[in-house]
Amino acid sequence: MESGPAIFTGTVFSLFGAALLGWTAVRVRHRETVAAGLPRTASATVATLAAVTALTLGVWCFGRL
Repeated sequence: MESGPAIFTGTVFSLFGAALLGWTAVRVRHRETVAAGLPRTASATVATLAAVTALTLGVWCFGRL
């Protein structure tokens, strides 16, 4: 009964993390800023850490099944 919310949450975290990681990679490859008003390296680092954290949470949610 509790596997439904875990699957949904894991899917959301995984999709968000993958999309954020892909978007950050494209922005960095084109040498554009990731976040407005911040240096490129700082914003890319924070976005990458957020994406990896979301992917890790998604894997953790799927591991709880």
